[in-house]
Amino acid sequence: MKRLILITLSLLALATTAFAGSATPFPADWKSWTSMNTTLTGIGALPDCSADVSKLPPIYQKTVETYCSVKPGGPGKVSVLVKPSVGGDYASRSGKFADGSNMILHLKDMKVLFVTGHKGGKDVYGVFTEDGKDITAASGGLAAETCATCHSGYQAFCKGGQCGTKK
Repeated sequence: MKRLILITLSLLALATTAFAGSATPFPADWKSWTSMNTTLTGIGALPDCSADVSKLPPIYQKTVETYCSVKPGGPGKVSVLVKPSVGGDYASRSGKFADGSNMILHLKDMKVLFVTGHKGGKDVYGVFTEDGKDITAASGGLAAETCATCHSGYQAFCKGGQCGTKK
């Protein structure tokens, strides 16, 4: 019995370190969100992992590196979705959003949603499958901390969790 308890606790510890959990809720209505036209969506997909991105701005280089760590070869087609009620905030690029999940980078071929949310004026992150399974990892390309590091590390390009340039 003690052995069974120890095995169970060990497996629980492993599961906890493998998946950390999202800091923002899964947006169950994500399919009704507004699809945004951005530089990234204009391209239609993230570059293949073998592409030479050395001449692109550092944030694009880091983005390709991060998403290639999620899926070797590259994640493929993408879309950017915004919760309809925050469309004005998104367009203004003020960095101010209501609490809750507000923006999604949808990796279509992988069927994965990288969700940017806000809590008390701070940006928070989570990673989900299209059907809502939280796959936010403790480390690596699927970790909320990886999202936060990139989204806060390029302040000229990212504000309030929103990265890109104003069109």
